[in-house]
Amino acid sequence: MRMPTLFVGHGTPMNAILDNEWTHAFKGLSALIPKPKTILSVSGHFYVPGIYVTDNVAPPTIHDFGGFPQALFDIEYRCPGSPELAARVSDILDGHAQLTDKWGLDHGTWSVLLHMYPQADIPTVQLSIDQRLEAEVHVAIGRALAPLRDEGVLILGTGNITHNMRVGFWSQREGVVPDWSSRFDSLVADATARHDADELARLANSQAGEEAHSGFDHYFPLLYVAGAANDDDPVSYPITGFDRAFSMRSVKFG
Repeated sequence: MRMPTLFVGHGTPMNAILDNEWTHAFKGLSALIPKPKTILSVSGHFYVPGIYVTDNVAPPTIHDFGGFPQALFDIEYRCPGSPELAARVSDILDGHAQLTDKWGLDHGTWSVLLHMYPQADIPTVQLSIDQRLEAEVHVAIGRALAPLRDEGVLILGTGNITHNMRVGFWSQREGVVPDWSSRFDSLVADATARHDADELARLANSQAGEEAHSGFDHYFPLLYVAGAANDDDPVSYPITGFDRAFSMRSVKFG
């Protein structure tokens, strides 16, 4: 069975411990897809100069944030890793993805998975986003990874479709969704509905993209998910809406 590809807007790390509309929606995502054999996660928080894939047998839970309650730091998401999937990813990418055990699962991944799969029984690997690459290259990497879908692998991207941290908190205090966020969210929804991954890459270089993001670490995971999709995959949006200034839209292909 071919697995879908899935992008999830993960929002604040607090969603790991809160009981709200977003966490309820995260819990419902697992019912919308077959249970994966393994998960390949592309998180906006593994954004480094290079392509790396984690090959830990037991990936550590990384608490890559500060200033939050102790309950958040106490979370341990103890799912297994998959050296086999890591090696397969490296092989597909012609050895350009280096194996590493110096990373694990960051909160972009585990804050979503602990709601989707609380049993932590699905082996999970993280693929880094090479911050040196242009947007269209991230789409090309996603396309190269598409065969994994036929091997029971869920290609999961986590970030946010709009994520301008420079001005987003001012918008939060105003209590309204800013035009820059709703406009870019609409552009992305239109491009994904048309299976236009190349347009998604171009949007990163547009004025609307510059307004919606203070950096594209949280946007680029969508490019991997869209790149791995086929033109005949049904497109759906299991989660929509805004957490103040930030789009929480999720996109499922297949």
